[in-house]
Amino acid sequence: MQKSTTSTNRRNFLKTTATAAAGFMIVPRHVLGGPGYTAPSDTVNIAAIGAGGRGRGTMDNLRTKGTNINFTALCDVDDVMAKDAREWYPNASYHRDFRRMLDEKGGDFDAVMISTPDHTHAIAGLASMELGKHVYVEKPLAHSIAEVRALTEMAKSNPQLITQMGNQGASGEGIRRTQEMYEAGLIGDVHTIKAWTNRPIWPQGGKLPAGTTPAPDHFDWNLWLGPAAMRPHHEAYHPFAWRGYWDFGTGALGDMGCHIIDTPFYILELGYPDSAEASVAQVFSQNWSADYNPETCPMASRILLNFPARGDKPPVKLEWTDGGILPNRPEELEAGEEMGEWGGGIIMEGTRGKLMADTYGNNPRLLPLSLNDQITVEKTLPRVTTFHEQDWVDGILQGYQPSSHLGKAGPLTETILMGNLAVRGYNERYPKPTADKPDAYDIPGRTRLEWDGANMKVTNVDEMNAFVGNRKLRDF
Repeated sequence: MQKSTTSTNRRNFLKTTATAAAGFMIVPRHVLGGPGYTAPSDTVNIAAIGAGGRGRGTMDNLRTKGTNINFTALCDVDDVMAKDAREWYPNASYHRDFRRMLDEKGGDFDAVMISTPDHTHAIAGLASMELGKHVYVEKPLAHSIAEVRALTEMAKSNPQLITQMGNQGASGEGIRRTQEMYEAGLIGDVHTIKAWTNRPIWPQGGKLPAGTTPAPDHFDWNLWLGPAAMRPHHEAYHPFAWRGYWDFGTGALGDMGCHIIDTPFYILELGYPDSAEASVAQVFSQNWSADYNPETCPMASRILLNFPARGDKPPVKLEWTDGGILPNRPEELEAGEEMGEWGGGIIMEGTRGKLMADTYGNNPRLLPLSLNDQITVEKTLPRVTTFHEQDWVDGILQGYQPSSHLGKAGPLTETILMGNLAVRGYNERYPKPTADKPDAYDIPGRTRLEWDGANMKVTNVDEMNAFVGNRKLRDF
């Protein structure tokens, strides 16, 4: 597909985003023209970009539990991964290239669900919204901070579009119950947050795969790479372990941060952090030379995000750990009482007490656990009575923004990706063996990055701004 001339509207749009210099909107002009299709009053026709993998899960939720939906177009670069979805919806058109689908079948659907690897969220989401489509985008919202901001600004400029990020806990009971407990004053003013996950549960922290493996006939390697640089096909990337490579994924924090950090981020109205620092696990070879792997996410990390005071609320320090690293166990927990759950959790520490919750914000409880039998907190907040994907569909039909609309999900995702900047800042400064120092292994102190969130800029280490969004993208 050839790149065509950019329209005035698209040029003006790019000028209003901080990603104009990045030029990541690699979408042919003919995809971007024409009005969006108007939905029937009782059914939302949906296109799925990414019909296998995670996309299969979201589609199955709507297929088995949802109402007022129909999938009229399916897109996946892997025909085998899309097999179930094609059997569920045999009358839906099927495509490998989402650009062709938007161009040829855009009049057949009202909304688009995007469940591709992280590095193609933004180009698919922006192209869909420019066609007037409501969008549901899996977490994290995009691959870079600048891409997230562009999606958020697009949604802000088109408030009639109903948007949702796929962090299901945002529609759950846990986040609402936690807010009610916090607003009841049970833990006072929160000053410290501990958040952790058991991820990665895929290979992470090694070097790029060596050599090549043949791409199967049912899989389009070029389209899977999308805007990422061309490289030989290797089975190590697809369909799951791409999360551990910076060119495609965002590591353990990107995978689970939007699920776990959402609860305190929203309830405490944290906004952008003003600084971040990280330390990461490193691999050493037998001669003690550091294995330096800037292309891959670390196998474990500890990240500190610092949030300034908000009005009369104190500053907040958020500590994130992954890869088997856990925060210190609260002294209020008795022996045998579990900290969080298998997948991770959060602990919010305030001036009057502590609150712990599981992954997705589930099961909030006070510490020590015995307090929960002594205190009653009234339910004051409305609940989502369906489920996360259906809440988006209902928002389209009824004209409201659901639990994790892009106006909320955007700043959360930018914060998550700011933590990854600190990780990359640490890795970029790891000493590399040289001819005169072949056994370099001294570990430097953590690099603290000062962050201007409004302007998306690292203010004290300018070279780190290269990772904010201006990656060189391939016209595929």
